[in-house]
Amino acid sequence: MLKKYALLLFAVLTSCNLIDYHPYDGRLTIPERNINNQNISLIETTTKEKDTIRFVLTGDTQRNYDETEDFVKHINAQKDYIDFIIHGGDYTEFGMKKEYEWTIDILSKLNTPYVGLIGNHDVIGNGDQVFHKLFGEENFSFIVRDVKFVCLNTNAIEYDYSHPVPDFKFLKKELQDSSRPYRRTVVAMHARPGSEQFDNNVKDVFQLYIREFPSLMFCLNAHDHNLQIEDLFNDGIIYYDCSNIAKRNYLLFTLTPDNYTYEVINF
Repeated sequence: MLKKYALLLFAVLTSCNLIDYHPYDGRLTIPERNINNQNISLIETTTKEKDTIRFVLTGDTQRNYDETEDFVKHINAQKDYIDFIIHGGDYTEFGMKKEYEWTIDILSKLNTPYVGLIGNHDVIGNGDQVFHKLFGEENFSFIVRDVKFVCLNTNAIEYDYSHPVPDFKFLKKELQDSSRPYRRTVVAMHARPGSEQFDNNVKDVFQLYIREFPSLMFCLNAHDHNLQIEDLFNDGIIYYDCSNIAKRNYLLFTLTPDNYTYEVINF
């Protein structure tokens, strides 16, 4: 009789999906995506013949689902005006898989391809493992026309300095990579040098390193939740820091063959 009750209980639990896994167990209820690689391929293909490139920098969408939905609707209404989007990280507040899934579900409705950086909140728990399943590597690069975008994990404090953040081996590899020609460079990250997340023991070395890339145009970051445009090292390299999505604005960059401009766009 006891065996029959045990079998009945098992059948009820499994058939009704009553088993709820721990929010940090990393089991996704959506397919693994490899979003960055898929979208990079699309970005590089669709911009191949363009002289003028327009891209958006946004970030810190955590907990702001309504604003993120409005952002998606706004971008989709721009038709083909915007070529791609860089999300500067912090899709989540607590690194939980459900937070990732809710945000990815909203962003999947974009008609414009996007790439995603990892934010410090996204690392909490085993959130970085979920990021890898959804986006791919935490350090990556891609080339649009003659501009190389180098995208970095700079959330050193979340790893208690036990993980190479920023990863200078990755930067060295990118500097030495001559497989595809490019003329200019943009470096993107979640937390910029000087923030509490960055390993500020190496911030000056980091700046010297990234300045080795051909014609470094500017740097991009999120994290601070406020629009900031600063020459952090007084060396002519501007860091553009976007607002969090709750403030309902983003940065729009236009790259021409010889220069670039930026605008703050409200939605």
